[in-house]
Amino acid sequence: MADNSKLQIAMFPWLAFGHMIPWLKLAKLIAQKGHKIFFISTPRNIDRLPKLPPNLASSIHFVKLPLPRVHNLPEYAEATIDLAYNQVSYLKKAADFLQEPLKQLLQSLAPDWLLFDFTAYWLPAIARQLGIPNGFFSIYIAAAVAYYGPSSVLINGSDDLKTPEDYTRVPKWVPFSTTVAYRLFEARKIFDMFSGDESDVSAAYRFGESVKGCDIIAVRSCKEFEPEWLQLVEQLHQKPVFPVGELPTTGNDTEEETETWRWIKDWLDRQEKGSVLYIAFGSEAKPSQEELTEIALGLELSKLPFFWVLKKRLGQADTELIDLPDGFEERTKGRGIVYTSWAPQLKILGHDSVGGFLTHSGWSSVVEALQFGRALVLLTFYADQGLNAKLLQEKNIGYVIPRDEEDGSFTSNSVAESLKLVLVEEDGEIYRNKAKEMKGLFGDRDRQDLYVNNFLEYLETHRYLHKKWK
Repeated sequence: MADNSKLQIAMFPWLAFGHMIPWLKLAKLIAQKGHKIFFISTPRNIDRLPKLPPNLASSIHFVKLPLPRVHNLPEYAEATIDLAYNQVSYLKKAADFLQEPLKQLLQSLAPDWLLFDFTAYWLPAIARQLGIPNGFFSIYIAAAVAYYGPSSVLINGSDDLKTPEDYTRVPKWVPFSTTVAYRLFEARKIFDMFSGDESDVSAAYRFGESVKGCDIIAVRSCKEFEPEWLQLVEQLHQKPVFPVGELPTTGNDTEEETETWRWIKDWLDRQEKGSVLYIAFGSEAKPSQEELTEIALGLELSKLPFFWVLKKRLGQADTELIDLPDGFEERTKGRGIVYTSWAPQLKILGHDSVGGFLTHSGWSSVVEALQFGRALVLLTFYADQGLNAKLLQEKNIGYVIPRDEEDGSFTSNSVAESLKLVLVEEDGEIYRNKAKEMKGLFGDRDRQDLYVNNFLEYLETHRYLHKKWK
């Protein structure tokens, strides 16, 4: 006999690994509590996701939907990592052609709930047609969701947001004092996401229609970290908002290459406690050649021991190879390691010799560092990273490397000074202490788990009520 208290939830994240990985983490947490997940993506993406632990293999069902072909989209491309930045709009267009296949799939699956991502702004209408309650799940923190504004502004634009300069100010709908806004060079990079072009639906429009059309909003966040922002999201969108926790990574979430880890651990074991700087910029952020040179020379100047996971090429579409300055590895030999393959980030961050993390401010990386209490040095590249960095700096959890506001350039001196400040200098103790304090929140599995329980409780008790709203 079927257990009617258990939920069946369909999940459709955006085709980017920075989205799919946190979505899969949430799926695992839900499946651990006995519910069934239908995790929907394209064949190549599903094949590239981490393998499921055996105890969850029967609870999470990967559903492969072939991606429709569109003009200018390379045949192999099914995720943002397969594309240059200016090609991502073609991926969105291809995903928009999934409306009919998804409708048929949802009709046959008949889940209790559908969770969807911001790009699939057309899904709430389909879900409503089929009588399936739906929730918009944001991997962006509440500060970013609130900063982007009410759905009316996202959909129709605003006279206050006509230029990149406008995005460097705290929006008028934020009623409290904050520094959370983009710097000018960051605003210029993301401006086309909000303005869009005539051939594509802008990210802002997609986001706006998603939050307008959904029944509930779920956010990767927790009340202890950003209570005022979560409250503001609820006020702006006038619907239930659920923080689902920070989704920290557990050790069994990563497939470790034991040989690799063995020699890395051996090197880390020989370093002083809290002395090593770990450097990595996630799966989809990469410095330009000029930026790489300044980072490397700054690292050299700092004289700090370091472990640098350097991606010289992101994917097939990335043709701009970057190189370290001549003689850099020779000059830093013994003090630091540059590693150009996959590395077990979680295990490295968890090692006692690591004291700080130079990161792009992507939230998954931030969560992994803070669950071990590692101090943060922040160097942003695109999307929500500028807002994340500002919030972390505002809370004295991280330090943002000073840059030219106009073009985002920075010097090796500002890199060296920032690294030394956060890792060793007395004035940087505030960042080290605050990061350790955050370990008590981000690393507390039980506390984070309560958020998932609370979310599921709502889904269980309201699945039929929302169906009546059809």
